[in-house]
Amino acid sequence: MDMCKLAHFALYRISEAGQVKKSHEGEANQVAKKRALYKGFTLIELLLVVAAVGILSAIALPSYGAYREKLKIMTCQNDLLSIAVAIKGYYSERDAYPNTLSEVGYGGKTDPWGNPYRYLNIDDGKKGLGQVRKDHFMVPLNTDFDLYSAGPDGLSLPPLTAKASRDDIIRANNGQYIGPASEY
Repeated sequence: MDMCKLAHFALYRISEAGQVKKSHEGEANQVAKKRALYKGFTLIELLLVVAAVGILSAIALPSYGAYREKLKIMTCQNDLLSIAVAIKGYYSERDAYPNTLSEVGYGGKTDPWGNPYRYLNIDDGKKGLGQVRKDHFMVPLNTDFDLYSAGPDGLSLPPLTAKASRDDIIRANNGQYIGPASEY
């Protein structure tokens, strides 16, 4: 008799397990149907994504601006080097420096900030000696020619110690240095 009860109990449990399994499958199907009806994001999910994008852009934009400014300075340095090479080539052909940048093909060339490059022939000893660029000891930067960009602000004065000249990109020591005036 114990065996009969045991067999009966086992059959009852097996049929009950099947019903439980079927009821779980029914619930799963209902959840799947509800999800199929509402394909999309909730408002909270969208707000979290917008907040994350805002935080990342707030971090990245200042870094990108600094990178662009460094790129402009490097471009200006390369331009000054190219113009100086053209001027030196002109000198080796004619044994005199040009009076303007137009004579070497760079007359309309502008720096990355939209300002024209500035050039002064010092070697001829005749003109513009008051406009010669000078370092913090008031010694001329070059003995052959001055070539520079007025920098982002477009303003410049002959001494590098002037506030308007600190952001200039200069050529100094007869071409041994090309870079920001603030670092010279």
